[in-house]
Amino acid sequence: MTANDGAGTGHEDLDALRKEIDDLKSIPEEQLISPTPADLLDREPTPHPTNAIGSEQWDKSVDEETLDD
Repeated sequence: MTANDGAGTGHEDLDALRKEIDDLKSIPEEQLISPTPADLLDREPTPHPTNAIGSEQWDKSVDEETLDD
């Protein structure tokens, strides 16, 4: 037996291990430390723009107000 016997199978193992490490490196550290449950991601509300405090237009109904002025 030589040191190179079975080296072909070990190479695939290292490639798989490297791929797993690269996949883990692509995940942000915050997500690894405190992951967000998948069911919460589906229920997360969609943000929408709002008027700045004090910019309400009291003489218009809510439907007529815009964020442009």
